[in-house]
Amino acid sequence: MPGTRRGWRTAAAGALAALLLGACGTQVAGQGANYPVPHTAGPSTPIAWTTAEPSRVTGVSLSGDHRTLTVQVQVPSGEHPCVRDLKAVLTEPPTDIVRVQVTFSSPSFDRASGCTREKPASTQVRLPAPLTTGQRLVVDNYDTFTAEGAALPALRLCGKLGCTPPATGCTPDSYDQALLAVAAPAHTYRDSEDCDGKWLVLDFSWRTGPACGDSGSSACSSRLGDRYFFRAEPSGWVPLTSGAAGGCGSVHKVAPDFPTAMCAALPPLSAQLHPVHTGG
Repeated sequence: MPGTRRGWRTAAAGALAALLLGACGTQVAGQGANYPVPHTAGPSTPIAWTTAEPSRVTGVSLSGDHRTLTVQVQVPSGEHPCVRDLKAVLTEPPTDIVRVQVTFSSPSFDRASGCTREKPASTQVRLPAPLTTGQRLVVDNYDTFTAEGAALPALRLCGKLGCTPPATGCTPDSYDQALLAVAAPAHTYRDSEDCDGKWLVLDFSWRTGPACGDSGSSACSSRLGDRYFFRAEPSGWVPLTSGAAGGCGSVHKVAPDFPTAMCAALPPLSAQLHPVHTGG
């Protein structure tokens, strides 16, 4: 079960900060994550082994008694040994959330180690009690898994909308899913929506300019925005098209069945809200 791809993370924040300052952003491309390269050790300089987290969690499986978790991850690899002390541990007593951290030691922060590629690996952790369907497993604070609705022994990776996404429909949670589907900017406001359960037209906007607090300056209250048309599918609201023009013209080009009653009276978006950019 694929995990969320992340950049290289270290558990030792202080050590990482020092290494990154020395790196100045240099990276080495490998098979998988790109590793930061702070420096190249000289022939007589020993290569340091640093405690780190995996670049990616690719899956979690559950034992038959629901107490042993096997966590699959990506770790550094190369011609010489690149990983030791790979382990998964509980970071706090389980509640409705079970938190697990995976760490290992590696010299991969130094290019001289040759650890510029990746390979799959796994480690196990024993729980004090069986994992239930009502609990959520959080690995390294980034990936959430659940046994609810999973094809055991593999746990199910939860998405951006959580482990139980909202049903597609005319609800605020469902509209949030539609905004995610079109990669709307953070802190987006829904300005208006028209929904019949199968079709949706959604106007939204987001603040631009400086962060001015309660200032009344027009620069602080400026916004940009957009209008999208959606169709309901089993996966959620699926975007059909967007456009600043009023009426049904833009959506009927791609979806003639979109209800005319939901788009005929739509006014154009203002030029200030939906600026037109021309190439120079």
